[in-house]
Amino acid sequence: MSRYKLFLLRHGEGAWNKENRFCSWVDQKLSDDGVKEAHDCGKLLREQGYKFDIVFTSILSRSIQTAWLVLEAMGQEWVPVVKSWRLNERHYGALIGLNRAEMASVHGEEKVKLWRRSYDVTPPPIDVDHPYFREIYNDRRYSTCDVPVENLPRAESLKEVLDRLLPYWNNTVVPEIKEGRTVLISAHGNSCRALLKHLEGISNEDIAGVTLPTGIPVLLELDENLRSVKPRQLLGDQAKIQAAIKKVEDQGKAKPSV
Repeated sequence: MSRYKLFLLRHGEGAWNKENRFCSWVDQKLSDDGVKEAHDCGKLLREQGYKFDIVFTSILSRSIQTAWLVLEAMGQEWVPVVKSWRLNERHYGALIGLNRAEMASVHGEEKVKLWRRSYDVTPPPIDVDHPYFREIYNDRRYSTCDVPVENLPRAESLKEVLDRLLPYWNNTVVPEIKEGRTVLISAHGNSCRALLKHLEGISNEDIAGVTLPTGIPVLLELDENLRSVKPRQLLGDQAKIQAAIKKVEDQGKAKPSV
């Protein structure tokens, strides 16, 4: 029996989503299309009558900006927004900044798919000579985390994302849901996929086939043990959602030769 509702949202399109680059922990704002996606998401949720009591985001701007725009479109700007690095996107290590399609041309689509979508494959770690190393680890936001900067990830598999996310889920988010509050988590493709794997009991193999497009709210209905009791619902125009899913899946394909 359904007892609780939970909403997951992959942030609106970011600048590097548009450029098909591994963004990960590099801080990017939303693109113009991403701003529209977030606004349209909030408008849809308002029209369907949903009301949030608390919102959780990562500490990356595209996640926070999406939450703000959604709440503004819903007329619910007053709702508290709580931020944690544990909801950050997966750390793609040495792949950060690289173009997915170009990587597929060099390494093959299957290898890129393993890096992007598999459960327990970790990409090569970022090192101090990487062009974005200092931009990430010298950012003041990471001095606010509940672990020292030197203990933050240098690369992650999806399994490692789930490992760092679950303590926050269990200790911070779950109590709010069990108090009867309606929760929105505005996060990232992989932090949302990791949580979906946990809540829906998705196998290590099948999680590779789960794709979340940007700016599309996902409704989960949970039982008293906070396990999903119905298939997840991607809210909105289903034809547009399927087209958006295909767009995400095609990001890891090599560009055809001219």
